[in-house]
Amino acid sequence: MTAFHPLELLALTASVVAPLLAAAHAVLYKRDVRAAIGWVGLIILVPVIGAVLYVLLGINRIRRRAAARSPAGPRPPGGGHPPLPAQALPGRLGQAAHLVTLAHLGSRINPLPLLEGNRVKPLVNGDEAYPAMLEAIDLAESSVGLSTYIFDRDPAGEEFLDALARATGRGVEVRVLIDAVGARYSWPGMDAALRRAGVRTARFMPTWMPWRLPYANLRNHRKLLMVDGRQAFTGGMNIRHGHLLAAGPRHPVQDLHFRLEGPVVAELQEVFVHDWHFTTGEQLGGEGWFPPLGRCGETIARVIADGPDEDFDRLRWTLLGALAAARRSVTVLTPYFLPDTALVTALGTAALRGVEVVILLPAENNLRLVAWAAQAQLWQVLERGCRVVLTPPPFDHTKLLLVDDAWALIGSANWDPRSLRLNFEVGVECYDPSLARTLAGLAHARRDNGREITLAEVDRRPLPIRLRDGLARLLTPYL
Repeated sequence: MTAFHPLELLALTASVVAPLLAAAHAVLYKRDVRAAIGWVGLIILVPVIGAVLYVLLGINRIRRRAAARSPAGPRPPGGGHPPLPAQALPGRLGQAAHLVTLAHLGSRINPLPLLEGNRVKPLVNGDEAYPAMLEAIDLAESSVGLSTYIFDRDPAGEEFLDALARATGRGVEVRVLIDAVGARYSWPGMDAALRRAGVRTARFMPTWMPWRLPYANLRNHRKLLMVDGRQAFTGGMNIRHGHLLAAGPRHPVQDLHFRLEGPVVAELQEVFVHDWHFTTGEQLGGEGWFPPLGRCGETIARVIADGPDEDFDRLRWTLLGALAAARRSVTVLTPYFLPDTALVTALGTAALRGVEVVILLPAENNLRLVAWAAQAQLWQVLERGCRVVLTPPPFDHTKLLLVDDAWALIGSANWDPRSLRLNFEVGVECYDPSLARTLAGLAHARRDNGREITLAEVDRRPLPIRLRDGLARLLTPYL
């Protein structure tokens, strides 16, 4: 009998034990059945590589760290502004009074209250958003907090770098948080340039991976600019030259961002302060970050912080609740459409109830695997009466949900597992018929310029294309 060399024995043990432990962990702790099956299948098919990938990408290490480093003591919501009870909504919404049920749902799944007296202004593309954001930074007197997934070192990024450096030079407290994976979308990274300019900067969840990875898990995908604790900018826009369509960029990207003022700004500030504390251990506070806030508009709003920690599933529950509450119309704009079974069922059920459900997707996508996987799922919503419209280039990165021309969900989240289960996202639900009608006008313009696809068209795809899309769909737990 041949004796094993100690190194051979160690390698044999690792190749057997590690996959078994990884598979057992996936079975015990993955909440999504599809994700558990996908990971176990990968571990079985390629044991060592699959186990390593699961350890690197599949395990949520956030919950314990978030609990250990959460800020001490909550502040009064809305800068001390009184919350609005959900039962007060019907009188404010007119024909959309039935959406009070959605407000009740939000109050049960979310610790943050509804706040009235806000103003929300949509900003189309970087051509409108960036000048407004840069002006706000230049007028800042006490504090600027910026959180972004991508901060490219390009002409747009340089403008923000200069504005943040000027604010720091004036004595404004400036904090910039960039996701560690998103920071690698340009080289050299912008965070180094910010530090050289004297701007306090940190990377969220540093990772050993030396390259950008669009399918990485547990990333901070939030986009927040907080100025003096009195105004906030949020939505889907990173800081990239491609959002400045008037400049004719090589890779143009459409998007929608928002400027918010009023008591809801304090809720967004809490999200930024929590993320900064989690990353650096520094606790931000005082009137420079949390000033008293008064009413300045008619929008009733609430922030929804979502992530793979204590905030898990809040946005997904909100989407399900909104689809259940809809009576007349639902409009979805998202660049990445990979809804789980529950969301597919909710969309189909709304359409079968007689609700007009329109899903706007970009005709050209920047992530091919996601686009192929989405095509493989479209039949599930088309066969129940949902309409799917492909909007023309440039690539549309907008994230928006509208219900009954009275309620809007804005923010950073896509309709895919990465946003709804694996990344840190932020949304704002807005009860305001006037705002919703404005946003519906933007959505209708894109729908009218787009091309509607039918179930027959999806079914007529050539067999090789359907096989390609179906194989991509199997990767949904990892996309």
